[in-house]
Amino acid sequence: METSLRYSGDAKALKLHAKQNLLLLSDTFLQVRGELDTKYGGPSYLSAMLRRFYNPPQLAASLGLGVQFDKREKLGYVVRGKLGFPVLSDESVRFNVKGRCDVDKDLKQRKSRGAAEFSWSVFNFQKDQDVRLKIGYDIVDKVPYMQIRENNWTVNADVNGKWNIRYDL
Repeated sequence: METSLRYSGDAKALKLHAKQNLLLLSDTFLQVRGELDTKYGGPSYLSAMLRRFYNPPQLAASLGLGVQFDKREKLGYVVRGKLGFPVLSDESVRFNVKGRCDVDKDLKQRKSRGAAEFSWSVFNFQKDQDVRLKIGYDIVDKVPYMQIRENNWTVNADVNGKWNIRYDL
């Protein structure tokens, strides 16, 4: 099980996040996620999603379909996909396109998101330290964003001043 502590400028509360992947087939698994909001002392997010990965040469793709419960929007469904291409031959720089659509339980309201981003991974930046830098553009909100990840720490920020930080336990 993967666990992390998360904090964002919007929520102003520490959240404990957990994720478990259960292998179903060699390229398909059930991903179960949950989040405990320490401000309210209860779950703020629960989801179960079937995810399939496609890995033809020089390409990485995934498709997911699932159900989620969010304390604000209640029960809903989600479809997500991601496609990545190497930019350099050593695959340290990649170009990714990703999208997501959340739909309410009655299949009436939907919220779509999509982004295009470049990702640069530097393994052994220093001894036992890996670093990844992402620079992207959210095509729905029309907002540039960035991510810096160093081993267990991840910081996300966009030009509108939204930010969050995550520590993987």
